[in-house]
Amino acid sequence: MLRLLILFGARRARGRMALSIAGIALGVALGYGVHLVNRAAVGDLAAAVRSLAGEADLEVRGGRAGFPEALYPQLARLPGVALASPVLELQAGIAGTERVISITGIDILRAALLQPQLVMEDRYELLAPDRVFVSPLTGLAKGDELRLIVGQDTVALKVAGVISSLRGVSALADIATAQWRFGRLGELNRIDLRLSPGVDREKARSAIQAFLPPGVHVVPVEALEEASAYPSRSYRVNLNVLAMVALFTGGFLVFSAQALEVARRRGEHALLRVLGLERSGISRLVLAEAAVLGAVGAAIGLVLGYTLALGAVRASGADLGAGVFRGVFPEIRISIPGMVVYFFAGIVVAVLGALLPALDAARTPPARALKAGDEQTLFARISPAWPGIALLALGAALAQLGPVRGLPLFGYASIACLLIGAIVLVPRLAVLVFQYLPLPANPALALALGQLRAAPGQAAVSLAAIVASFSLMAAMAIMVASFRQSVDDWLSEVLPAELYFRSTHAGDTGYLGAGFEERVRALPQVARAEFLRSGRILLDPARPPLVLIARDRAEKSFPLVGERYQRRAGDPPAVWVSEAVVDLHGFTPGKRVELPILGRTHAVVVAGTFRDYARQHGAVMIERGDYVALTGDRTVNDAALWLAPGTTPAAAMEALRGLPGGAQLDMAGPGEIRSLSLRIFDRSFAVTYAMEAVAVLVGLFGLSSSLGAIVLARRREFGVLRHLGLTRAQIRVMLAAEGGLLALVGAAAGLAAGAAISLVLVFVVNRQSFHWSMELHPPYLLLGGLTLILLILAVLTAIISGKEAMGMAPVRAVREDW
Repeated sequence: MLRLLILFGARRARGRMALSIAGIALGVALGYGVHLVNRAAVGDLAAAVRSLAGEADLEVRGGRAGFPEALYPQLARLPGVALASPVLELQAGIAGTERVISITGIDILRAALLQPQLVMEDRYELLAPDRVFVSPLTGLAKGDELRLIVGQDTVALKVAGVISSLRGVSALADIATAQWRFGRLGELNRIDLRLSPGVDREKARSAIQAFLPPGVHVVPVEALEEASAYPSRSYRVNLNVLAMVALFTGGFLVFSAQALEVARRRGEHALLRVLGLERSGISRLVLAEAAVLGAVGAAIGLVLGYTLALGAVRASGADLGAGVFRGVFPEIRISIPGMVVYFFAGIVVAVLGALLPALDAARTPPARALKAGDEQTLFARISPAWPGIALLALGAALAQLGPVRGLPLFGYASIACLLIGAIVLVPRLAVLVFQYLPLPANPALALALGQLRAAPGQAAVSLAAIVASFSLMAAMAIMVASFRQSVDDWLSEVLPAELYFRSTHAGDTGYLGAGFEERVRALPQVARAEFLRSGRILLDPARPPLVLIARDRAEKSFPLVGERYQRRAGDPPAVWVSEAVVDLHGFTPGKRVELPILGRTHAVVVAGTFRDYARQHGAVMIERGDYVALTGDRTVNDAALWLAPGTTPAAAMEALRGLPGGAQLDMAGPGEIRSLSLRIFDRSFAVTYAMEAVAVLVGLFGLSSSLGAIVLARRREFGVLRHLGLTRAQIRVMLAAEGGLLALVGAAAGLAAGAAISLVLVFVVNRQSFHWSMELHPPYLLLGGLTLILLILAVLTAIISGKEAMGMAPVRAVREDW
């Protein structure tokens, strides 16, 4: 009971307590908010898979090209298959907009047996020609017209109704309508299977897989639900790590506040020791105070996190602006397990932040603690250097290890070791710096340096907050700047032409009609044209499909990295693969592989690796001539044009629009494409910038709190200095010098630690998460500006904090020593 009275009745510095609560609350809010958004988005994707699969046990899936529909009756007659439902899934562009809609062609008579939500009174309207049912997010109503881009033409479908259970921007059509209107007669790309009762699903799956053509796979529906979340997994994990960084930084706020509160209350703790309270009681008292702060902050953070999640989804969608959850508009629901985890995470972080101050309070002898001025001996014994050096060495070693199930877990551990090692090591380095700095002639500056030499523990508290926040800020700034500059340089290499056009923004139904390529080449405004055909091939149903790019002059179109293979006589056609394909599938230069293309397996040899920032999950590139020879497919999607001398891009665009079907083309110059791509990049990293800013803000709060508390604890010192003749202006200069020196040392250490962490982010975490390599491009001007801002804030904080301490009369300030 006595401890509770002490805990809640103690006269605490309300500002520092509020900052501690705010730091924990912000960390918990970011973590819980990101958890809610990710959980809702992944749940929505899984629900979409489940709603389309209905009560199916297995799904047969092919790539974009699909497979002949003759496979459907063959599978339906297999032993153990109770029901088979054919499906054709497509993505089509909505005419007059930049939106893409998912079209699912079904046999309503079969599908209704697997999908209960399709048992509607008007479901048979789907059998009428050119009818579709749409999802609510299309914004269409019964009787409206849905106009879609197919090739270079427009197809109009009538809306027969709205199905509330359909997810995203999607529509259902009769499979005959889908095959006919989208030019896919005789083709399917999915078959839903329900097995007979008692049939072993794994045995049935193996038997069916052996029956399927190349590039077609049969998988359980549960595996497809997991696979739906795979493309965004790395992004979601990185967001969670950033949220934990904010919570970790909040722990340093608690550390600085508790450390200085313990220093201020040493006399109280000593009196409790004299009255019989044991050492363990003192430490438990300090930890209990921190736990209460953590609990209050976590409770506030949970409410704030839910609010942030609601606002973020409404403002930026489920992907928070990154483009990994296109077409997903989930409903945010409270997660009880997540609440429990993040509530206790806030408490644990707060308690860990107060652990060192609690131990310092417990082991301080009462007699020394009661001595006036003892509060300035906080952590007087600086820890040895070997733990920090060991952590730095461990961080360097962990950075050499590979991913764990596709995630850079050792990379994250390396960053944690480097950060903690720097925080542990920097106080000892600061002591060396302060000891070797010569004493200035100016009395105020000499007193500032003498104070830092005499009270290294207080300096350590401030330096911990600076290094924790500034190193992470510098690391993220270097990583993002390097990534952005690498993307900019890459765009300059892959956009050498003067004008680009594509059939449409849609993937599955966008293609240029027969003869269009020849018409473009014949235009007098065009000196040279290169065309491209893109498709998809499925190597592993548990992963997203690879993009297949067939283009003219393939080897010269993307920047190659690493070793190259020189083709030999008798080699099959060459392909080039992106870095993601090397990492995920092991397609190294010189390796012969079998690729399923348009329902047939073709042998190819890997000639090299190219850098590709546009397709995270991998791309395979082949010379278009080889592709046509293998498949007979001469259709194209995109083109790059070099214009005739004297021709302007506007004139070339006008000529293209005059061709049959030219009105449906999307055209842009390289500068426009580059600007748009960089805007998308910046939007993708907007949430990263925001979370980084929160972490830095929390760190600056910690710096302000620790500097302010140190200054206030030294009011008697200021009184003595005033008695000795120092003016207020000189004391302000002394405080400014102390704050500036601390910020300068902390910023230098933070920059060094941030540079090391950025190397892990650039060359380990980014590569293992997204399979992109990049060059290092530190933003020197930005880092210099941030360092200058930190110095100014530290100086201003020290001066403002000292204003209150200097406001009292010198006699009153030293009365406790009489």
